[in-house]
Amino acid sequence: MAAVAPVRRPKRRSIPVGRILLLGFFLVFVLWPLYWMFNTSIKPSDDYLTVPPVWFPTAPTLVHYEAALFAYRGLDGLINSLIISLSATVLSALFGTLMAYSLARYNTGGQHLSFWVLSQRFLPPIGIVLPVFLIYRGVGLYDTHIGLIIAYTVFTLPVSVWMMFAYFRGMPKSMEEAALVDGCTRWEAFWRVAVPLAAPGIVAAAVFAFIACWTEFFFALILTSRSAFTLPTVFRAFIGFQGAQYGEAAALAIVSLVPSIALGVLAQRHLVRGLTLGAVRG
Repeated sequence: MAAVAPVRRPKRRSIPVGRILLLGFFLVFVLWPLYWMFNTSIKPSDDYLTVPPVWFPTAPTLVHYEAALFAYRGLDGLINSLIISLSATVLSALFGTLMAYSLARYNTGGQHLSFWVLSQRFLPPIGIVLPVFLIYRGVGLYDTHIGLIIAYTVFTLPVSVWMMFAYFRGMPKSMEEAALVDGCTRWEAFWRVAVPLAAPGIVAAAVFAFIACWTEFFFALILTSRSAFTLPTVFRAFIGFQGAQYGEAAALAIVSLVPSIALGVLAQRHLVRGLTLGAVRG
């Protein structure tokens, strides 16, 4: 009589308790300030500094959003920030892609030009803001959208070039050479082959440029006044001699998060791939 083989029971997978606890702690650490900021933006002013604190307001209100967007001109700052940040991001991505491709494929400027471009980002903004202010006031670019777009484009261009340079350098040349064999010009091989392949890297560089422009405060504070002021400069109006407007500040902070979160969600697929494939190799 043949022996019956023993039945193998599937092994039970152990629950990674430590990993779950670590992720839970990280989520609380990240999401709790956001919740508290949102909570402050919808609760009445009398509940700001109560002891114990009000965790869930019983009478939520939107009056702080109305005051922040209209009374403190937060809506004007939001529109200016969108115009300036999007324009500077497009220009930075465009010029950064062209320059990075030239550095990676043709070694323009030699071996050290790429690092020299990145080194321009090491320069502290406070060291150049006064000459820029005097130049802008002399040529009529002070407190204009164009002036701030130019400043932000120059400010974000080194990082865009460096990210795209690492990405183009890691791409194989064979597909571009095949396009040249098929009759494409250098320009056509760049736009039809290299740019589509480098789309994730371009998106990653553009996201970083947009966030840098969207959150920039120092240049906007010095180079604008009443017409082209951006959203970050509005927050200084919430702190006065008689106290701080916590609700209005929290409401405007919540509004300022929406474009960045929306951009990150829309570009998530390209962003992750671009950061992974475009990493700088030693």
